[in-house]
This record gives sequence, C-alpha cells and structure tokens, in this order.
Amino acid sequence: MSDLTAFELLLRASDVRLPSAWQAVWAEAEDVLAALHPEGYDVLEVGRLAYDSLHDDLKPAARDALFYGWWEAEQDRQATARRESIGGAS
Repeated sequence: MSDLTAFELLLRASDVRLPSAWQAVWAEAEDVLAALHPEGYDVLEVGRLAYDSLHDDLKPAARDALFYGWWEAEQDRQATARRESIGGAS
C-alpha cells in the first residue's frame, strides 16, 4: 500500500517533478527583482535575495546552488569584460 495521495501518484505517473525549495525561492527572487528593477539586475542579487528568504534549516543545502549560481554569473561577467576589452559587442 502506498502512502502517496492520488495527486502524488498522478504526478509520479506523469513524471512531473516539483521544484526544490531553492528553485522556488530563486524564481520568486527573479520575479521580485524584475518588478523592482525593470532596467535589469545582477544575477548575484537574485542569489542573495533567494538565499536570504530561505528558512535557516534549508540554507546549508542551498549553499552549493548559490555557489554554482555565483560561479556561472562570474564566468559570464568575465567573458563580457573580455569581449568589451577587445572591442566586441556586449
């Protein structure tokens, strides 16, 4: 006998994966920043806002995602700086 509800069984059968707490707060932080700063914002701001909005017990598990997000943003920033330094489009 399964402890899953009918809804959970349907999700499993349909191979629907629910977002993690980190993914959910990241998406919410992006929405907030897009509304507050329609001219644009840095992805690091998204990470900070998302991390700060997590419950303390979820923060250790989210650190890896935050560091990865920071690393990707930093790599993008460095690539843009290199293109701009050689006269390319941003």
